[in-house]
Amino acid sequence: MATTPQITAPITPLITVEEFFAPPARSNAQISPDGTKVAYLAPWRDRLNIFVRDLDGDWPETPAMDDPASRRVTADDHRSIETFLWSADSRFLLFLQDDDGDENVHLHRVDLAHPERPAADLTPIDGVRVTRTQLTRDPGTVIVELNGRSPELIDLHELDLDSGRLSLLAANPGDVIGWVYTPTGRILTFGITEDGTHLLSDWNAGEPRLISRFSGLDHPFGVSPFVPTPDGTGLWIGSARGSDRTRLVRVDLDTGEQIGVDSHPVFDLDTPRPEADPRFPSSLIVHPGDGELLGARYLGARQEIHALDPRFAEVLPRLAELSDGDLAHVSCDTTGVRWVVDFTHDRDHRATWFYDHTTGTARRLFRPYPHLDPAHLAPVTPVTITARDGIDLPCHLTLPVGTEHRDLPTVVLLHGGPWYRDSWTYDPEVQLLANRGYAVLQVNFRGSTGYGKAHMQAAIGQFAGRMHDDVIDALDWAIDQGYTDRDRVAIYGSSYGGYAALVGASFTPDRFAAAISYTGMSDLVDLSDRIIPFARKMLVNSYVRYFGDPSDPAQKADMLARSPITRVDDITAPVLLVHGANDLRVHRSNSDRVVEALRARGAEVEYLLNEREGHWFVNPDSNIELYHTLERFLARHLGGRTGGEV
Repeated sequence: MATTPQITAPITPLITVEEFFAPPARSNAQISPDGTKVAYLAPWRDRLNIFVRDLDGDWPETPAMDDPASRRVTADDHRSIETFLWSADSRFLLFLQDDDGDENVHLHRVDLAHPERPAADLTPIDGVRVTRTQLTRDPGTVIVELNGRSPELIDLHELDLDSGRLSLLAANPGDVIGWVYTPTGRILTFGITEDGTHLLSDWNAGEPRLISRFSGLDHPFGVSPFVPTPDGTGLWIGSARGSDRTRLVRVDLDTGEQIGVDSHPVFDLDTPRPEADPRFPSSLIVHPGDGELLGARYLGARQEIHALDPRFAEVLPRLAELSDGDLAHVSCDTTGVRWVVDFTHDRDHRATWFYDHTTGTARRLFRPYPHLDPAHLAPVTPVTITARDGIDLPCHLTLPVGTEHRDLPTVVLLHGGPWYRDSWTYDPEVQLLANRGYAVLQVNFRGSTGYGKAHMQAAIGQFAGRMHDDVIDALDWAIDQGYTDRDRVAIYGSSYGGYAALVGASFTPDRFAAAISYTGMSDLVDLSDRIIPFARKMLVNSYVRYFGDPSDPAQKADMLARSPITRVDDITAPVLLVHGANDLRVHRSNSDRVVEALRARGAEVEYLLNEREGHWFVNPDSNIELYHTLERFLARHLGGRTGGEV
């Protein structure tokens, strides 16, 4: 049954776009393996950079720019840094960075033993993309996967962090889509057959020995997660073999046998999303010192963590006491005594805490956005809605604070992927929209991950079909409940969500008063034709299986029929399109062509093209421009509040 959100009062004050989307004061804190320091991201020249400070000592709520206890160790004033990691000996900090969203990610190093040296690019090869890095037992080296020899081939390398020397460990013969390097130096490969079956093999100097097969239907983007056991004899993975739900198993690397480790009776193992999204922690919590598995995450309406190690079983309850949110990113020293963690919460984003298990003491280090009062933000309520064919649709409803929750202007906000999911969390988009007076309805339509194989696979062949019916069914529920004014509804999303917004505007034009597509695809054939070389082999289980193979004329015709570009003449609502000019996943032509077609017939369309961004906007000024544009567009067509001039 859906839970009815409670009406709150009084009306909340207007929160500016800048307050939501300016850089956080601090974020992404990680304790060093030796337990003495914390690295985190903070703004410098309006870009997030890496800072380091001693763990002990005062942590002011609002850091001063000249705080002597805090040391900035990077100086990137062009593009914000999003993620980083410590080397095992606490000497180096490593981070990934691309160029204006082109996704040619390079690995960079900061040497804390030589703070006078600038960050160094460890993979200075034109056009190279680092796809994965992995620490080893040798603190001076990391394992790196990158396509330095050829754009379509990912090779395995060992990187010496001190000298920067990159040594080839295994050259991809053409059929390897991923590598695993075990703590004992054993090299494994993931391959894929023409029918999409995933193959796990021993490398054996280029003559692989098959270990196990995994269904491509179960794993549309490959086996995930996968973590080698410390003794090198096994691989912990998420598996749905013989079950609708993903559970945790150990694959024996000699026999290929899957041995159950842990599961939940209702929830999926919360496997990582297809992208390395820093908002979401890994589903497997691993000890940084000995590599043992500490815990596993499961996610339904809220998160549940199973402790799988007696040491963590003692620590976990103490961490859970620190917040009424869900435990998110976890880091500890190599002894497992000192912990720095943050929490997922719908209104208090990633509050970060320190906990000492020896003394049992804890203290909050910071809130990333200390100026945002949780009391002024809107609760996010999980609801379950039944689709017309009986499928359960897990959704999230957010209602503006302090207003009568009747006949509200509403934004249907749809996630990307579609192999992704919305969850109970803080989302600045959602909070901005609620603050402007809109109800926000997020729909985990069929095809979303995390709700079992049947829910995900029900999307096969249903782009612009039953996947869109799910959106309409959820909207009708909100109207029937009295929350939504049926004449003031906008549909909005990014990537797949942008496609879904264009589908809403073109396939059901009578249902939406406005539509917003942010890096959305308008042409499924064009999307498939432009796939980057090394990813093509992997798409048999996702793109090809779910919406078609353009090399087959009949399927190509069907893909075009499901593409909004072929139905632009049916669009009647005002449309806002947003795109990054450097987008490699969805080429900007997917927006350009829609804009050209709408303008040619005099339809109302607005276009925000950012020359400095790719598939998603990273820099704060890019996002501030985007959301000012969005709030003004919605205010004109739905009548909500605005923080700036319309």
